[in-house]
Amino acid sequence: MQTLHRLDPWLGAAAAALFILTVIGFGAALPGYLPLGHPVALLGAIGVPHALAFNVLAFVLPGLAAVVVALRLLARSPRTAPWSLRVGGQMLLLSGLAFAAMGVLPLDASDIESRASQYHASAWMVWVLAFVPGAVLSGLGERGVTGGGRLSVVHLAAGVLVGLGALVLQTVMPAPLAQRLAFVAWAVWLAVVLPVARRR
Repeated sequence: MQTLHRLDPWLGAAAAALFILTVIGFGAALPGYLPLGHPVALLGAIGVPHALAFNVLAFVLPGLAAVVVALRLLARSPRTAPWSLRVGGQMLLLSGLAFAAMGVLPLDASDIESRASQYHASAWMVWVLAFVPGAVLSGLGERGVTGGGRLSVVHLAAGVLVGLGALVLQTVMPAPLAQRLAFVAWAVWLAVVLPVARRR
């Protein structure tokens, strides 16, 4: 068990790198795929070559890693932690499950209105609606914990940036680009949050 805990600082970074490299690699390998013109989920859509491998590597494994990260954060919370930190941690856990669910419920590129596409969109929305308030609540909660200043900044910045990319910037820039900004902000959070928490 102690050996597993020693891997904590690398878990999120490895998952974030896996997500980013998978998106880049599979996008480059798919003929006609435009990184700034097509959504990330298209690489794992029903009927797309190697969709299963993409969904496992880009969504399921990083999502499950995010669940472990959220559990580690909850376990490291002081017993006297404010309610916002505890609730925020639980929402971050839910967001990790929703991220993994995006790979289990792939998009149907041939029919954007199909039941499969609706399920995928629901998983995406649960991820956003769980992560953004979860990160913000965690950030606010860390402000009341001794030594939690840096961790508070990490949570709050990630929550705001993911919210902007997923919910706001799509009105002023191409949706695939705004979506990528949200994903990158989440990946950076995933990579750095446990190392910063260990320095609290």
